[in-house]
Amino acid sequence: MPKSQNAVLNSCRKNLLKAVPLGQRSLYEDSVRGVGRFHSKELALHLARHWDASKSREDAGMIDVIDMFSGCGGMSAGFRTVNSVLPVYRHILAVDIDEVANETYECNLGLRPTRVSVADLVNRPNQLKATIEASARDESKPLVLIGCAPCQGFSSHRNGDGEGDLRNNLFLNFARIATRLQPTAVIVENVPELLTTRYWSYVQEARRILHRAGYFVHLSVCNMAEFGVPQERFRAVMLAMKHPFAPITGFLDRKHFRTVRDAISHLPAVDAGERCGSDLMHFTAKHQETTVNTIRAVPRDGGNRPDGVGPACLTRVREKQGRGGYDDVYGRLSWDKPAITITAYSRNPASGRFVHPFQDRGLSIREAALLQGFPPDYQFKGSLDDAFRQIGNAVPPAFAACLGMHVLGEILTEDHLSEMSQGIEEPLGSSFSRLIPSLKAGNARTGSSLATI
Repeated sequence: MPKSQNAVLNSCRKNLLKAVPLGQRSLYEDSVRGVGRFHSKELALHLARHWDASKSREDAGMIDVIDMFSGCGGMSAGFRTVNSVLPVYRHILAVDIDEVANETYECNLGLRPTRVSVADLVNRPNQLKATIEASARDESKPLVLIGCAPCQGFSSHRNGDGEGDLRNNLFLNFARIATRLQPTAVIVENVPELLTTRYWSYVQEARRILHRAGYFVHLSVCNMAEFGVPQERFRAVMLAMKHPFAPITGFLDRKHFRTVRDAISHLPAVDAGERCGSDLMHFTAKHQETTVNTIRAVPRDGGNRPDGVGPACLTRVREKQGRGGYDDVYGRLSWDKPAITITAYSRNPASGRFVHPFQDRGLSIREAALLQGFPPDYQFKGSLDDAFRQIGNAVPPAFAACLGMHVLGEILTEDHLSEMSQGIEEPLGSSFSRLIPSLKAGNARTGSSLATI
């Protein structure tokens, strides 16, 4: 690492150690890694307060951040929240081809993403060079490179496309960009289906690319609920650094997961299609009368759609299979449990368990955003469908804040590990979705132990 970067890190290290309340400093024995863990939990559980505090901090920190496939800014919002503890991260560049998501990103984070294809940046080195130069990258500062490529190509719901989906190549393109930029830390988040047999060759190749460039790489599956997000959402996380490091781990067990009630119970009641006067993001789709009638028949607080209720196609599935099918369709969320995975289609009660626990309607934009771990004042541009797509595709900011602080602790620590696990080293079978019931039942744990299931 250049001497200029070492000087920057030494200054940042001293300031982080001072950021722990005096009465608790002895608990962490002046350990940068321990202090990072302390703040990781604090940021994730109290995101709104720290998000507000970060707004008053000038975005001119000691570590540059580049966010590729930046979307509506979930990962960047989490990293920006770290600045409430210490103004350390400076967002210099975001890249995405989705113009509506770029508008959302700029509205909330104050930086206009560059609309360019990551594939073009790989295939046209001069364009990559020009894009970085335009970002005012400071080579004297460490760099964190984030890449959360579109997940559709790896989703279990795209079985017909398989490995031929060209979007899968974005994962490898990002790894190639990382080797050219030589960041201090590389962060990748994606759907866990990426780690199944079908796509494992991409994981192996990405690891080889990073290993050849001198990086240590760790791969795990994280349940967002273990990091304070009120939602059961399993994601593959790849971290890479130039020295051995500790992997990120959750801090909540199943008994203490945040719930739907924790996230949205304070919001005013609204009817389907009604817009809340005090929060313009708190409105839902305008349901058809048949949809509302179906919802009314579903028992409140976690109930399933009764047999014979709802579209005739669902009844035909039951008759054909001799058992229930699509049991979550039109289902209500449970008030005192985390939500199921919030997807780009969570606006539609016919797409899964996306009905309010007590009100006879689907989720509002604000409710979906809060269940996804966004700050309560985050704004989304575009149509109703645009907003839900952005939310469903985002990295939960509460998790990203925890991750941002963890990475900071690993960058700053001088107590480098002598060795480290690579995490998951073999594919997780043919389908990750088949593992989810065991994970939710507590019969298996996330992380590297998944490889032994």
